[in-house]
Amino acid sequence: MVVVHDKLREIMEWKRGEIAQRVRPVSERELARLDASLPKPPPFAAALRRADGRLAVIAEIKRRSPSAGEIAVNASSVGQAAVYQAAGADALSVLTDARYFGGSIEDLRGVAARMRTMAPCLPCLRKDFMVHPIQVLEARESGASAILIIVRALAEDEIRILHGAARSAGLAALFEVHAEDEIERARGHGAELIGVNNRDLAAFTTDLGLSERLIAKFPFGVVAVSESGICTARDAARARRAGAHAVLVGEALMRSPDPAALVASFRAA
Repeated sequence: MVVVHDKLREIMEWKRGEIAQRVRPVSERELARLDASLPKPPPFAAALRRADGRLAVIAEIKRRSPSAGEIAVNASSVGQAAVYQAAGADALSVLTDARYFGGSIEDLRGVAARMRTMAPCLPCLRKDFMVHPIQVLEARESGASAILIIVRALAEDEIRILHGAARSAGLAALFEVHAEDEIERARGHGAELIGVNNRDLAAFTTDLGLSERLIAKFPFGVVAVSESGICTARDAARARRAGAHAVLVGEALMRSPDPAALVASFRAA
């Protein structure tokens, strides 16, 4: 098992215990059958490669976090998603962890259902601490287009199993990295989307310079995402200059009195 530290270790230990009651064998064949039986979700990676070359915005629904505390604890996930869609966001990130982020799989299910009634229908990332294919199955059943794989927190076999499960279920996988060696690990698994988490998940400090240092080392052709610490148009411009195709923004948008203006400022950066 990969050694993780401090808050991330605490969260991963909790997550493994939390899902233990519902863990069961989930084969790639079962996931492929599920994928064939459900409507196809909108593609996630394609939404981040904008034809006009502008920076894409993944708008996150985030009620609280270990670093920020309470952000918008009473926010409606469906209502917030509709606000983001109207604001011009390119994709959505829905936090489904309850203990640390105040989310749920019901949030994802409701948001994806709402998106299917809107045009454009934005793809949804299931943002959670993924450790088992049962979570991939839940994501596909709930209408997600992608899952998150936190490279730092997982062993190679776990990454391989999760990525294989995602592909069988017709889902994209956003590989999250925080160090150069994690880029190589993601590359080894054939990652097509890699996100730099500018927030250290052990200490919860934020450094946008991390995107500047790491995105330059991404494999050619990978969709690059800068996550966390994007609060202003200047931050977004910095991420774009570093080579990011998209930024993932949660707290700043959840707190903003005018999300549409903030999204527009990010896309124009």
